[in-house]
Amino acid sequence: MAAKAEEVDVDGVAVRLTNPDKVYFPKLGANGTKGKLVEYYRTVASGPMLTALRDRPTHLQRFPDGIEGEEIYQKRVPEKHPDYLETCRVTFPSGRTADALKVTHPSAIVWAAQMGTITLHPWQVRCPDTDHPDELRVDLDPQPGTGFAEARTIAVDYLKPVLDELGLVGYPKTSGGRGVHVFVRIRPDWDFIAVRRAGIALARELERRAPDLVTTSWWKEERGQRVFIDYNQNARDRTFASAYSVRATAIATVSTPVTWEELGDADPDDFTIATVPALIAKRGDPMAEMDSVAHPIDSLLEMAAADEERGLGDLPYPPNYPKMPGEPPRVQPSKKVAEHWDEHGNPKT
Repeated sequence: MAAKAEEVDVDGVAVRLTNPDKVYFPKLGANGTKGKLVEYYRTVASGPMLTALRDRPTHLQRFPDGIEGEEIYQKRVPEKHPDYLETCRVTFPSGRTADALKVTHPSAIVWAAQMGTITLHPWQVRCPDTDHPDELRVDLDPQPGTGFAEARTIAVDYLKPVLDELGLVGYPKTSGGRGVHVFVRIRPDWDFIAVRRAGIALARELERRAPDLVTTSWWKEERGQRVFIDYNQNARDRTFASAYSVRATAIATVSTPVTWEELGDADPDDFTIATVPALIAKRGDPMAEMDSVAHPIDSLLEMAAADEERGLGDLPYPPNYPKMPGEPPRVQPSKKVAEHWDEHGNPKT
């Protein structure tokens, strides 16, 4: 017999909860149930997580039967949904549209957990203007042979100094896995193409300063044992795990904002659904001031223009995108015929 549904109060909104004893994280046993996941999200939703997600179209990474079951990446809110939910119309690279979850109240976050959502993935825009990002996102993605220690070193020793030189304030967080994410609040004055171009310029500057440690190569065969700066995370419909989102790991790690000082000694496995609420209560939210200043990206676009003058133009988009203006051919390097390409990877005419 199915367990009886109950209702939980989330800042004045009643959210229906079913099957709270279902185990989502088997390694954690009774501490890894759906009820524990909902309890965690209920704790953080009213404060820092709502700040991170407010008015953002958000996709849901769902595991209705736990992390060892089927994964559903849901971009659309079901037609039948509670009245307290709001939606936001987004346009995908294909030109198709969808009504995504728009987070405006903690109940939306708890509802997502009730639906089996482990991780919430927000866009870098705020509704209703879904064409102009207000975040520049830097994704430090360790490749085989590297890990969190290497990503942390790049962030602290190379990325932060570059941001400081440019007068930009970055806010780091653990990815919940081996990577590091850094957000920069920017003015919503540029479209996705320009913001992605700015992200490429920043990534290339890191690559110049640490060529043995950093790569911007989209092609895995060229990356080696370096940290990949995934510039395409600034493209339309590419999303990060939000701050304070749980990840589908055995110990229920959490993508957790940290100060730059904390990042230097951080271990991503220390941040879990069992530990993060107490950490927030103890020292607050390191991203609390992120909305206080929105930066221009003119300096990064000037760097991009200088790169272009040196023959460094655009880089490949993900394979599901239509061919973009100025984009180089999406041909894997090992499949190129050498005499047909110049030294910059562009086709000879």
